[in-house]
Amino acid sequence: MGSSEALTFPRALLAQARKNGAFPAVREKDLGIWQTWTWSEVADQVRDLACGLAAVGLKRGANIGIIGENRPRLYWAIAAAQSLGSVPIPLYQDSLAADLSFVLDDAEIRFVIAEDQEQVDKILEIRSSNRQIHTVIIDDVRGMHHYSDPGLVSLDAIQRLGRDYHSRHPEFFQQEVDKGSEDEIAVILYTSGTTGKPKGVCLTHGAIIEAARRGIEIEGLTRHEQILSYLPMARMGDYIFSYAQALLAGYTVHCPESSDTVPIDLAEVSPTYYFAPPRIFENTRTSLLIRMEDAAWPKRRMFEYFMRIAATHGADLLDGKPVSLAARLLYALGNVLVYGPLKNSLGMSRVRVAYTAGAAIGLELFRFYRSIGIRLKQLYGSTETCVFVCLQSNDDVRYETVGPPIPGIDLIIAEDGEIRVKSKTMFKEYYKRPEATASTFDQNGYLRTGDAGIIEPDGHVKIIDRIVDVGRLARGGLFAPNYLENKLKFFPFIKEAVTVGNGRERVCAMINIDLEAVSNWVEKRGIQYAGYTDLASRQQVYDLIQECIEKVNKELADSTQLTDSQISRFLILHKELDPDDDELTRTRKVRRSFVLEKYAVLIDAMYAGRSTQHIKTEVKFEDGRRGSIKAEVAIRDAKTYHAPPGDTVENGRVAA
Repeated sequence: MGSSEALTFPRALLAQARKNGAFPAVREKDLGIWQTWTWSEVADQVRDLACGLAAVGLKRGANIGIIGENRPRLYWAIAAAQSLGSVPIPLYQDSLAADLSFVLDDAEIRFVIAEDQEQVDKILEIRSSNRQIHTVIIDDVRGMHHYSDPGLVSLDAIQRLGRDYHSRHPEFFQQEVDKGSEDEIAVILYTSGTTGKPKGVCLTHGAIIEAARRGIEIEGLTRHEQILSYLPMARMGDYIFSYAQALLAGYTVHCPESSDTVPIDLAEVSPTYYFAPPRIFENTRTSLLIRMEDAAWPKRRMFEYFMRIAATHGADLLDGKPVSLAARLLYALGNVLVYGPLKNSLGMSRVRVAYTAGAAIGLELFRFYRSIGIRLKQLYGSTETCVFVCLQSNDDVRYETVGPPIPGIDLIIAEDGEIRVKSKTMFKEYYKRPEATASTFDQNGYLRTGDAGIIEPDGHVKIIDRIVDVGRLARGGLFAPNYLENKLKFFPFIKEAVTVGNGRERVCAMINIDLEAVSNWVEKRGIQYAGYTDLASRQQVYDLIQECIEKVNKELADSTQLTDSQISRFLILHKELDPDDDELTRTRKVRRSFVLEKYAVLIDAMYAGRSTQHIKTEVKFEDGRRGSIKAEVAIRDAKTYHAPPGDTVENGRVAA
């Protein structure tokens, strides 16, 4: 296939404009009103922007940074850059200037498209010491009339320039699009930097399109799908669902008014295709249960009654399993009175395909959504694999697995238990990191995912933990920290957890409480508090968290491999783990080694048997100022349980 015939994203856009030109491609809510652009209009906008960027010097092969919330013109900027053979690099909109500086420098970015004044201020701060940034293009110029920097230009001005350029060079845009190849880099997405500096993942048009097509074919996606674009544009999930699959299937992408209005906008859009990490599903459910606790007694009793019906029969009905006529009638009544209105208020009344990925999801949470008729499924993949590796089918959904590998994925389990994959959808390289690229593949060309897992006899894949994190207790028992932490985070009162135990006699845990859920719980009991630190120190809150931990311990006692991993001691951290304090990545993953080092004094106190430990912690504020939090952190013992009689665990293996 010649380069002029190879499919790229700009060609996909032009194909949609020809085929479905009058159909809505993008909608954005602005000042409470939804604005709509058709596929033909989007193609014209992209052409004007591409020609304007070419006019100000953007060259083929150059990298261009894009930062902001989910905005139509930022997505069009991605397509415009790709049309010229330039490489878009979406950046995390909540990153501090210092974090952005590394990526902008590493990727040698000269052009940046920024959403608004907030983002421009960060770029200008960086540019004071990084002179390679040449031009900053602004989508929303409100509040910036007094800015006089010669490197600033509005996106409107670029498009006007592009329209003039196109009128003088009418063949230019199509010629540039025709030069594109499926082997060219379509986008560079930087990793979150959990274990070190972020790496730029280089993904080709061909790899992403292959992955997007597989998802479209499996789910039967059409131009009639509706999605809400709310994940950070720098994440692979957003690129696949809000950009790649939209361009190929031709469905409509909705951009919310702001990150704060996402729940309201979700209810208005009522998408048919929806993706969210488990934490968002958990937060949604927690908020719902909090609201129901405040509801009038009759409404609360009706909700509780029909949710018991749903918990008993809902998932079976969704899976097409036999259910008695009486149960069907009760469920139908519950759908009219509770489930239907509930889904409508959550914006999920029309969801046909719903995915969750990125972390394990709890059985109770998974069953909750499926019991009310939402076809929630688990997906497994990574940025390096263009998302799609494993996916549950509609007729075989289980909470403890991520489904079998999708067609075209060659998946094996290495001798050390690591999941490794080979596919056409793998990334090309890490930007300017040949050693890191080489080490990511084994001698047979399989990608090392870094995840430990097993393949069930029926082909389903079960994820255990990150391979680097899996360890052993001093007595030989298996220690899988992410597995333990996910089980703890299944409780709505626990937002984050960090467990310690590798090479030690027992497991200890540091807990971050969920401020909204716990504050609602204590307020109903008449307990007064003054902020997070005070709330986290309350005895009643410790009792609540201890109850959650001991429930997890009871479950672990029944596991032949993990019974030794029961949590024997715990504490509640005096502050929330925060990306601004480098404790979490921008995707809200715990930087484990950093956190273990930062809170070593607390960890040592837990293993020394102390009941309290004083700590002073430095924090960074959003405006760059630094401060500190002092606290006397309480430490508690948790009850552990004996393994079932008849089984013992020796070096992680079961011995009868």
